[in-house]
Amino acid sequence: MIKLRKPHPAYLELWHSGELARRVELGLTKLADCVLCPRNCHVNRFDDKKKVCRSGRYATVSSHFAHFGEERCLRGNHGSGAIFFSWCNLRCVFCQNYEISWAGEGRSTKPEELAEMMLQLQEQGCHNINLVTPEHVVPQILEALLLAVERDLRLPLVYNTSAYDSLDSLRLMDGIVDIYMPDFKFWDPGSARRYAKAPDYPETARSAIKEMHRQVGPLVIDEHGIALRGVLLRHLIMPGGVAGTEEIMNWIGLELGPETYVNLMAQYRPAGRVADTEYPEINRCVSPSEFEQAIDAFHSAGLIRLDREPTFLRL
Repeated sequence: MIKLRKPHPAYLELWHSGELARRVELGLTKLADCVLCPRNCHVNRFDDKKKVCRSGRYATVSSHFAHFGEERCLRGNHGSGAIFFSWCNLRCVFCQNYEISWAGEGRSTKPEELAEMMLQLQEQGCHNINLVTPEHVVPQILEALLLAVERDLRLPLVYNTSAYDSLDSLRLMDGIVDIYMPDFKFWDPGSARRYAKAPDYPETARSAIKEMHRQVGPLVIDEHGIALRGVLLRHLIMPGGVAGTEEIMNWIGLELGPETYVNLMAQYRPAGRVADTEYPEINRCVSPSEFEQAIDAFHSAGLIRLDREPTFLRL
């Protein structure tokens, strides 16, 4: 296990140099003709125009709290400071946060309010700021981050994403994000089209995850077991192997290397629109044997850093 003490979050250097303020300005200009995610909608979000992600000038936030359901290296003893952004640029039919991602439960949040949320989570003793579903609101996050840093925010940033990110947005975050936590969902374009309405997802995710790894490298853990920097890669195992777990594990081993920290998540359950008769093949939980097959694929790919907190749900 890689362990290292890192005294300051990455964004402090860019703040001191003035680069963080420049990134804010650059990000906000991109809202006028939005290609901030792979949907490339070209709408003017400054005028509050909305398309796939249903988000205009300001981010919509569903909730913020000390989250104790994340990986142990994120939650520690005091929780991960989660900020859940509403809406999403994917349309996963099985989403367990359907009310947030599809229905947009939450409220429009100006940068001053978002900065205050970050500072509140720091005051509560959280180990990090965990930005959940940030793909479509990168400029808004940067805008709030600058305000929060000026008020003494000093926690590492976790970018908690579906991996349906544009390289343009990820480059805005280069030197700002400490921990990237992508979920590599699907290997096959057909599965991505059927279950997430994004046939380009596999190619996009591969490019995005490689860029994340280029920026921060393998996951670094401090002497207390808390993540400081690097990539923590999640993969949700799905019924019938529709996610392409074996292919994804092989790709991780070949492209990112054996030191990549992987959480194989077994907690899939039918949610969202899966109860519809259109998706009978995934209208069940993952079986223990399917989880064991995923573990075998992990080891066969030469990977060595596995999160070991599997949770099974059964109908």
